[in-house]
Amino acid sequence: MRTPLHGATGPGSPAPAPRRTTASATAAPGWLPLAAVAVTLLCWASAFVAIRHLADDFSPGALSLGRLLVGALVLAAVALPQGLPRPTRREWVSIVAIGVLWFGIYNVALNEGEHRVDAGTAAMLIQVAPVLIALLAAMFLGERFTAYLGLGLALAFAGVALISLSSSEGGERDLVGVLLCLLAAVVYAISLVLQKPLVARLSGLHVTWLACTVGAVACLPFAGNLLTEVADAPLGSTLWVVYLGVFPTAIAFTTYAYALSHMSASNLGVTTYLVPPLTIVMGLLFLSESPPAMAYAGGALALVGVAVARRKPRATRVPREAAPESGPA
Repeated sequence: MRTPLHGATGPGSPAPAPRRTTASATAAPGWLPLAAVAVTLLCWASAFVAIRHLADDFSPGALSLGRLLVGALVLAAVALPQGLPRPTRREWVSIVAIGVLWFGIYNVALNEGEHRVDAGTAAMLIQVAPVLIALLAAMFLGERFTAYLGLGLALAFAGVALISLSSSEGGERDLVGVLLCLLAAVVYAISLVLQKPLVARLSGLHVTWLACTVGAVACLPFAGNLLTEVADAPLGSTLWVVYLGVFPTAIAFTTYAYALSHMSASNLGVTTYLVPPLTIVMGLLFLSESPPAMAYAGGALALVGVAVARRKPRATRVPREAAPESGPA
């Protein structure tokens, strides 16, 4: 969930938008992208716990729709006063894909997965996404594929295998939960790579609002379930659905889009490795639950894989005049 502090583009402005975005990204204080990432991580960690808490009151589809409707309304209230964006036809295709994948399929799969596995385990499984993001960024965004990335990918999936083994001890239901969380990680990785070129030209706020709205429309078949479950659920649970729409969706996705406009996709993706420890602590405090012992080992191995994938080979000396363009600070 992201908000365009990314004041680079004036909403609705035609051609000059890319230049203003670039200038804005260059001029932005160094602490702003880091602050945006911190807000995102705290909100997303709390989301795993809230989803798990709501498992008894809301079905996966109804919870997804309720969260996305709230998120889309909040984002619209902030985005519309800034004008209407003007995506190209190709950009619309990417926005619709992100809406269906990241906001639609991701939420339904994760919600169903957390009916079957604890919040900490779900958060650890989602952490294969940074390695997938780095792999996809190398394939489609021109970022380098290195031996470290290949080794990191292998280690990350070895960690996932350990988590799967620990979950399968509880029966087939838990293994299905693992697979659903992995599906969420895959669509998350694809969506982030699709979004990176968009926020180079369009406001992160507008991209998030449009994608969230698309996701809500994709989840409309669950409207009947949502109405029934809101009527039956305690007020506190309904307020938690509103929280999911406002904070982990509207605010966190917006701050994430802002950070993405100032960092590489793989650099930003790897910051989310902090979400599992935060989620585990919150799960212990608020749900009195924690992952199985073997899942901790698998999660640690997956995080080692992420760290290895992020290592860069030593750069060979290049004459100053031929030095490559530096990456984001």
